Amino acid sequence: MSEKTKKWLAAAGVRALKTVCQSAVAAIGAAAVLSEVNWAVVVSASALAGILSLLTSAAGLPECRDERA
Repeated sequence: MSEKTKKWLAAAGVRALKTVCQSAVAAIGAAAVLSEVNWAVVVSASALAGILSLLTSAAGLPECRDERA
């Protein structure tokens, strides 16, 4: 695996993980009390957000720009 690919995977992974966490916090915060949290919705929304983040990262990440350009 090339260094460029490793760098992209690391950057995209970090972005996706942050997005998953942010989505989970938003979904949990939407419930009035913790006992009313629909955990299936939290997990599915967070997973979808992570997948969308990875797909968006495929268009390019500023962290992975070619420094020679």
